[in-house]
Amino acid sequence: QVQLVESGGGLVQIGGSLRVSCAASGRTISSYTMGWFRQAPGKEREFVAAINWSNTVYYADSVKGRFTVSRDNAKNMVYLQMNRLQPEDTAVYYCAADFKRLYSGVGHYYTGENAYDYWGQGTQVTVSS
Repeated sequence: QVQLVESGGGLVQIGGSLRVSCAASGRTISSYTMGWFRQAPGKEREFVAAINWSNTVYYADSVKGRFTVSRDNAKNMVYLQMNRLQPEDTAVYYCAADFKRLYSGVGHYYTGENAYDYWGQGTQVTVSS
C-alpha cells in the first residue's frame, strides 16, 4: 500500500523559514517525479514545486527564489525548504507522487493535479506576524 505522509508544518513568523517533509512508503520514489501543492482557505489547490528522478526541479513563480524542493532517495523522502515566508504562503501543503511514469521529466505538465496519482493528507503551514 502506497502512502505519502507530510510533516513539519507549523506556525512561523513573517520572513521566517520552515521545512516540510514527505515520507513515502510502499513504493521507492527514486525513479519518479514528486510534487508539492498547497491549498489556502477558500482557494483551489495550487502547484508549488516538483522534482524528478534526476533532481531537475520546477517551481511556481510565486515561490521561485524562496522555496527549494529536494529529495533523499535513500530515505525515500522529499522535502520543501521554505524561506522568507509571507502571509500568502499560509496553506495546507500536500505532497504528491506520479508513480505511473518512470524517469519522467518535470515541467508545465506537472503543475496539474492530474499528473499525480498519490497524495498525502497535508500539513498546515501558518505564517503570522
